[in-house]
Amino acid sequence: MPKLFFYCVYFAFAISATNAQQKVIHLYNDNAPGSETWTWQEQENTKNPFNARVIYNVTQPTLTAYLPPAAMANGTAVIVAPGGGWHTLSIEPEGIDVAKWLNTKGVAAFVLKYRLVHMDTDDPIGTVMEKMKDRKKFDESKDSMVKMSIADGLKAIEYVRTHAAEYNINPKRVGIMGFSAGGTLTIGTVFTATVAATRPDFAAPIYPNMSYLKNHTIPTDAPPLFICAASDDQVGLASHSSNLYNEWISANKVAELHMYEKGGHGFGIRKLDIPTDTWIERFGDWLDLHGWLWPENPTGFMAQLSQKQVKQMRKDEEERLRTDWAYLKRYEEENKMLSPSKPGENRVVFIGSSRVENWRKYDSAFFIANHYINRGVSGQTSSQMLLRFRQDVIDLKPSAVVFLGGSNDIAQNTGPTTLDKIAGNIASMAELAKANGIKVVLCSELPVYDYPWRPGLEPAEKIIALNKLIKAYAVKDNITYIDLYSLLVDKRKGMKKELTTDGVHPNLAGYKIMEPFVQKAIEKAIHQNFNKIIF
Repeated sequence: MPKLFFYCVYFAFAISATNAQQKVIHLYNDNAPGSETWTWQEQENTKNPFNARVIYNVTQPTLTAYLPPAAMANGTAVIVAPGGGWHTLSIEPEGIDVAKWLNTKGVAAFVLKYRLVHMDTDDPIGTVMEKMKDRKKFDESKDSMVKMSIADGLKAIEYVRTHAAEYNINPKRVGIMGFSAGGTLTIGTVFTATVAATRPDFAAPIYPNMSYLKNHTIPTDAPPLFICAASDDQVGLASHSSNLYNEWISANKVAELHMYEKGGHGFGIRKLDIPTDTWIERFGDWLDLHGWLWPENPTGFMAQLSQKQVKQMRKDEEERLRTDWAYLKRYEEENKMLSPSKPGENRVVFIGSSRVENWRKYDSAFFIANHYINRGVSGQTSSQMLLRFRQDVIDLKPSAVVFLGGSNDIAQNTGPTTLDKIAGNIASMAELAKANGIKVVLCSELPVYDYPWRPGLEPAEKIIALNKLIKAYAVKDNITYIDLYSLLVDKRKGMKKELTTDGVHPNLAGYKIMEPFVQKAIEKAIHQNFNKIIF
């Protein structure tokens, strides 16, 4: 995958659910001030009318860190405070899912579990609904919790800022966002922060309840706000967001408001098939507007381009995926210019993804000296290669084709799939080649420990399993198979550091190790009447 496309796919595809263990940080060394006598235990519930994961009875406030891959990190951090009326936490659609989305933008995210009202129940949602029948009593039960939750928010900001270096964060780019009660907590930190260490650099209260923040004063150094809510908020909080926006603007402070016609209260990052589904993208636009999605001191490839250029590249790539999904135009002109094979020439075509395309860039002499033709396309999956196989391989009338691909399928570049489907696409290309008198060399996929642009998919074992399927097919159909995986793999089943540029793509040294084995496989495939497993 070339650097241009590699950078674009960071933003073009949403990050997947990660199963990796996240770091949990306790905000207080001992019991939190004001709740020293609390002895009950934090609990979790999933059996409720919403079929959602709900946290309740939090006594020990924590942050759970969700960090973007180092190559994507831009130095910005956001603390995410889920809502739940100070009785529960909607931990996924208003917490973890938001954190993972922020990671796709290169932002470090910290999900905050703040202190909640004690409930002696195994049905927290039902208990809250019953308590709400007496709204006055329900509100009174939350008064002390509001103050404690804001204190926990301030402590969270202080922790992230003072530990910024540990998490590759710029201490001047620490923000906070929250939903409903978490939104109240969020704006509450803005009103109550008295020292620089606890003051957020930006804040995003999402459908907050402002009635618990009476007699507040807008600070002279008030940070920019992103505010979002729905007009049909069934809790009656729509005006709270619009009033907050008006206060900020009247004080000549920076704010942006998104008020949706429909969405109700608590839409979070859920998909409801209404415009609120995309509010989080508008939040990303706002972060980008302020420069928080771009490193202050970009290095490497990013240092060579402006934000405007990157945005245009992203736009161009998205348009190409819409109009030329298989990238049939990538080699269209080169194919036309290619002269017919000379008598006795054994033309060989390499097809695959970035590992193939980059090969020619790192070692063009290998292809020129051997008259090999490179038809790799960065970012491609086996489905896309299958669609262009006729024009980029068969129509070139080669003696042999070398296939190296499948990893991008596992990375879900064109959506979720299965190993059987990947292997099926590879088999289809092999059978098309054989039907046209073209010898086939199937390469094992190369090792990957994690994909920087889609972290958490745990591809290492999947690649091993895919290679077993490819090898089994090759043995069954007497097709040449070459095990490149074993040449590059390290102890953790990723690519050896000295042989890769980013853990996914080989460097020149990596390609040099692969080349003699590939050449031997090609010679065996072309000059023997049957194919044979080489390595």
